[in-house]
Amino acid sequence: MGQVPALVIDGHTLADSLSIIEYLDETRPDPPLLPKDDPHKRALVRQVSYTIASGIQPIQNLSVLKYVGDEKKAEWGHHWINKGFHNLEKILESTSGKYCVGDEISMADLCLVPQVFNANRFKVDMSQFPVISRIDESLSELEAFKAAHPSQQPDCPEDLRK
Repeated sequence: MGQVPALVIDGHTLADSLSIIEYLDETRPDPPLLPKDDPHKRALVRQVSYTIASGIQPIQNLSVLKYVGDEKKAEWGHHWINKGFHNLEKILESTSGKYCVGDEISMADLCLVPQVFNANRFKVDMSQFPVISRIDESLSELEAFKAAHPSQQPDCPEDLRK
């Protein structure tokens, strides 16, 4: 589809965030990104992950925003992230602990952080999402999330750097 992310690993090229995350979980299981011994908790992690990856994020992909056009893209992105976050906030009210699902980092947290970055980029009022904001703040304190932040990547545009 000509989109990112793509990962070359173990002699394979994989595309799509969730496929990559699940491959990493299966081939490098420590720490686990999907709970191993609790099918219900694993389903909750997938529910949160798919809510973000299927219901919020694709609507404001770069290819969609290009189609919408420069004059409408900020309004479009703001609208759909805001709408999706209202639903996600309700889900996280019942699934979260310190992180999206309980107190262990999971695939859901890996999906949440970049979407919060996009929400800030589109100037979504995050004060209306206290659970999302609390989780994002907890994750942003961790070294791995600091290093993975878009502003820390070599190809980050200058205007988005921290």
